[in-house]
Amino acid sequence: MPAVIRRAESYRAFKVRPEAENYFACLVDPAAPSRNGVEFAAMVEIFPHRGAVQSGLDAEGQELLFVLKGKGKARCGGEMRLIEPGDTIMMSAGADRLIENLGPGKLYAFTVAASREPLARMARDGVEVQLDDEDLGVLRRLPLRR
Repeated sequence: MPAVIRRAESYRAFKVRPEAENYFACLVDPAAPSRNGVEFAAMVEIFPHRGAVQSGLDAEGQELLFVLKGKGKARCGGEMRLIEPGDTIMMSAGADRLIENLGPGKLYAFTVAASREPLARMARDGVEVQLDDEDLGVLRRLPLRR
C-alpha cells in the first residue's frame, strides 16, 4: 500500500445512531470503499460536554483509547477510573465499556481498533455529521480560540 496523507478537513465524521451524543472522526477507515488494504481502524472519538457512551465491543477485536483532550471517567471490566490527557485505556475483545465526559468542554480520544472493520463499519453505517472548528483545531493540534 502506498503512503496516504490526508488533511483534517477531509475526515468524515459519524454518529453511530441519530440519538447518539458522541461521534467519530474517521482517520483510517477499513470500511471505506478505498480502504487500501488497511487492517485496523483509527478514529478520534469526540464526546460533547456530559456526553457518555456505553457499549460492548467486537468479540474478536481489541481497542485502545488515548485521551487527547478533556477529562472524564472510564469503566472497563468493572473498574472505574478518572481519565485525562495522556491516559491510555486498553480494552480486551468483548469487554464492555463506559466512557463519560465530565467536562468542561469536549472529550477527545484517539481510538485504534485492531479488528478489521467492526468499529469503522458501525460508525460509517451511522449518521454523518460535520466537524466543527474546535474539532478541527484539536485534530490539527492548533491552539483553540474562544
